[in-house]
Amino acid sequence: MDADKVPDVNDAPRLQITPRVAGLGKITEHLYLSSGKAANDSSMVRGFKITCIINATENVTNIPIPAVEYVRVPVADSPLSQLSDHFDGVADKIHRVHEQQGRVLVHCNAGISRSATLCLAYLMKHRSMTLVDAHDWVRSRRPIIRPNSGFWKQLIDYEYKLHGSGTVRMISSPVGEIPDVYEKETRNLIPC
Repeated sequence: MDADKVPDVNDAPRLQITPRVAGLGKITEHLYLSSGKAANDSSMVRGFKITCIINATENVTNIPIPAVEYVRVPVADSPLSQLSDHFDGVADKIHRVHEQQGRVLVHCNAGISRSATLCLAYLMKHRSMTLVDAHDWVRSRRPIIRPNSGFWKQLIDYEYKLHGSGTVRMISSPVGEIPDVYEKETRNLIPC
């Protein structure tokens, strides 16, 4: 199997992947995820042959790089923000860039919540992945991802819209409402 391609979901647990926390995390052969700092590193952007940068912040300004298209998704990293209003547009843009043999870098401030959420939406829509499989895949490529609870709720709704069923649900935990994919890691937490 080509290690650059998103695998069949049945193959994902057997893959040996070296995750990247700093720099650009390679999600697919044409999709990368990073922080705003990495997105403004022109040598890195050129080195990975990025042709489109999607900036999912309100306040990070991209330093223009010749031959790179920029798309702005000005959304706050707040559970109340309606990032889902951008799911279809961003997913379709990533897909179009891929069809043109380009590469997309999606970033927010830290590459943890907003940008990860947009990558998950893309994988569900254009790679027909379930939300749980998309999350497992992206987290294997960038272990620090953690969409906020509001974005999780929007992703859960989006999965129902796309596939007619859901693979993740919100549950109560000692730290508040969380997606069940985080249940094991919060099970023994005691609230302050």
